[in-house]
Amino acid sequence: MSNYLVLLVILPLLGAFLMQPLSQLLGSKQAGRKILQNFGRAVIAVTLTITYIVATEGEGVLQLPLSLLMGGFVVPVGINLYLDQFSLLWLVAIQVSLLILWPASRDIRQHLLLLVVAASSMGMALSGDLFNIYVFYELLAVATFGLVAQAPHPAAAVVSFRYLLLSAFGSVLALAGIAIIYSQSGSLNLAHLSAFVVNGETQFPLAAFLLLLVGFGVKAELFGVNGWVPEVYGVVSSRMSALLAGVISKIAVVVIVRIMLLLFPYPEASQALLVLGILGMVGGEWVAWHTAQRGGKLSTTLAYSSIGQLGMIFVAFSFSLTLGLFVGVALALHHLIVKSGLFMLSSAQLNRWQLGLFVLFGLSLIGVPPLPGFWIKLAMLQDLWATGGGLEQLAIALFLLATVVEASYLSKIISTQMVSPQFKSAKLGGNSEERRNLNLAWLYGILLFGAIFFINPLAETLHGIAVQTEDGEL
Repeated sequence: MSNYLVLLVILPLLGAFLMQPLSQLLGSKQAGRKILQNFGRAVIAVTLTITYIVATEGEGVLQLPLSLLMGGFVVPVGINLYLDQFSLLWLVAIQVSLLILWPASRDIRQHLLLLVVAASSMGMALSGDLFNIYVFYELLAVATFGLVAQAPHPAAAVVSFRYLLLSAFGSVLALAGIAIIYSQSGSLNLAHLSAFVVNGETQFPLAAFLLLLVGFGVKAELFGVNGWVPEVYGVVSSRMSALLAGVISKIAVVVIVRIMLLLFPYPEASQALLVLGILGMVGGEWVAWHTAQRGGKLSTTLAYSSIGQLGMIFVAFSFSLTLGLFVGVALALHHLIVKSGLFMLSSAQLNRWQLGLFVLFGLSLIGVPPLPGFWIKLAMLQDLWATGGGLEQLAIALFLLATVVEASYLSKIISTQMVSPQFKSAKLGGNSEERRNLNLAWLYGILLFGAIFFINPLAETLHGIAVQTEDGEL
């Protein structure tokens, strides 16, 4: 079954390649246009089915981890795809999010680019070597540039170009980090490199980790290289914002965490991640508060808030112990659901029911019991306290301060919405796209509320994933 892993990358790429000829063949008829609009979603549904079959080997029970050496070439020469519970979690998150957020647009180019996003994201999650991670990262970057550039906003081209420049800078840094590792080991396979580290044969320099961290950190909204976030989220649609904040940023985080665990299990690397996470958390939440206070766009406020939340995720992942991994994964999934829901609500004036949904997301983001956000933040505080270092104690204080700031600007947003004319209406306003977005927001709200009743099973599942990931065996 492991041979089918490659289909998770090949099928979306093949679908993207076929999109243009299919549009010429079918685009002249209304039925053909309907087929084209749903073609990409059908491809993702097929890959999701393949993911289930591969992970369970058709028996309904997880049979992980799995490893595939392409072409029969042995490590460290060949291309290696690797599937464990950690990567499986994000494969499912990618595909389900794409199915939910797939646009109803008739623009075939957007569907084509989203298939490329799917292929490259899943390739990054599955890759067992640094070279292919880099290749898929570049492919993901090209696809996201296209999605931003074709947004129906007068500033889209300029914003996309700035995003391209910053991402290209990150790519150069990541490539330099990969070059340092290769020069010292002669290999780019993560399992091979991890064996060198475990056996004490080599210790890769911290500079290589910092280059990889900053390079891949562009997509992960890392402090210092996240200047693109408010601009991009301000020009793309709500669905694209939800996709960028909820999915693409998490894939970059997954890559960074995997590299740190396998190649840089040193306190210095964890502290670097902790410091940058703290700076992102404080900076993002502070600017989000400032934007809300001066009446800025809701999408811009949510963009800065997303930076702050990604900072919290980096703080959690900076502890390589099982509890740190558990909290990091839980925070990332919580952010995926809550921020996607908030972006779905950001495109319309809200009535009282929709504003109630916004309040639900906001309360969980702040960490009000019994919502999932409370239990995750409580576990994070316990993790920081148990570590006991001076930097960790500072992180606790700043984490609590960021939560207060978060509550302040969310309250400001809610009070602003309450004075709008739409708030007094019980009707669902807006155009068809806004109504579809609001329906998706309700779906995310149901997922969030439903998680309250499954906290223990979810926690046990995520803890099991954290334990396997902590082992660091490829």
